[in-house]
Amino acid sequence: MSNSTEVDFRFLSEPDIIKAGATDMARCIDVMEDQFKLLSLGDYRMSGKNKNSHGAFMDFPESSPFPNMPVAGPDRRFMAMCSYLGGSYNMCGLKWYGSNVNNREKGLPRSILTLMLNDPDTGAPLALMSANLISSYRTAAVPAVGVRYLARKDVHTVGIIGPGVMNKTTLRSFLMERPDIETVKVKGRGHRSLESYVDYVHQNFPSIKNVVIVDTEEEAIRDSDLVSVATNENGGIETYPRVKREWVKPGAFICAPSDLYADREPFIEGEWKCVTDLYPMYEDWRDEIGRFDVCGTLGNEWVDMVDYGMLPRERVVDLGDIVRGVDPGRTSEDDIYFFSIGGINTEDVSWGTTIYRKAVEMGLGQELKLWDAPALA
Repeated sequence: MSNSTEVDFRFLSEPDIIKAGATDMARCIDVMEDQFKLLSLGDYRMSGKNKNSHGAFMDFPESSPFPNMPVAGPDRRFMAMCSYLGGSYNMCGLKWYGSNVNNREKGLPRSILTLMLNDPDTGAPLALMSANLISSYRTAAVPAVGVRYLARKDVHTVGIIGPGVMNKTTLRSFLMERPDIETVKVKGRGHRSLESYVDYVHQNFPSIKNVVIVDTEEEAIRDSDLVSVATNENGGIETYPRVKREWVKPGAFICAPSDLYADREPFIEGEWKCVTDLYPMYEDWRDEIGRFDVCGTLGNEWVDMVDYGMLPRERVVDLGDIVRGVDPGRTSEDDIYFFSIGGINTEDVSWGTTIYRKAVEMGLGQELKLWDAPALA
């Protein structure tokens, strides 16, 4: 081990991480699968009292006497998500971002993200990197891991609810796992986003024969083998996408990285199977903000149902346990799976570490000096 007090770290821009493979979806899916194994083993740490917190959240008031203070708006917030991930990664990381829907009017993404990676022993920074693509690709790769283990093999039709960036990359990941997809049904609210999605599919996935814009969630869900619900709702439960029992095809796999209002009875009766990315994270959300009692993400809903005695805890399974073979997963072609995706910083750390190490190998980025020797030690 070096006794040098010099500390440098690497800055990686978005072009740098693209060169290092940040958009390699197939590789990202494999990395997500690997980090789910580590979650199942317990080789990770997150923040909060129970070490499973999603992150620290800061928003703004409806009004303020201070002229420079931002005020509340749709998805206007800052968030810090930190974790340690073991295994071959052995890395600490912090994803930090600000979000504002009105960014789009300025030609900017809704959220602007950076990722800091730190040595888990000394705490010294190793990399500061652009993280919009890191986050986008890991978010899309997670449902693909679910598809790998839980979707039927004969997948031909996908229902898309929310034709935004998240469901563009998610469709790409679905095709990595189930290349026989022929039909995509897409439900959205804005003409521009729907047209953009249709153009995206035609330009990028020539194997897809039919791209159909539908008017209702029911049309998107009925007869679909896979469904992805990824919307940005700010108007309360009445605006959430809805899933009703009679709409869902036997054998379907439905993933939801956003708020969703689904019938409760099929979960209670065991007809619909419950899978989470990390159940203890939803428990931490409950402990931090109180019982949910209204629909949010599916994982939040299931925690409430378990707490109220409506749903046995053992019927909610973490994907990592399925990946490791602790839980058998699909046992029948007609099993219907719902996958709740809350987003975990270990996903950013695993993919960010993979890209950072490749960038070092390729000599990408800029070396920045923290100090040659600390002024205070």
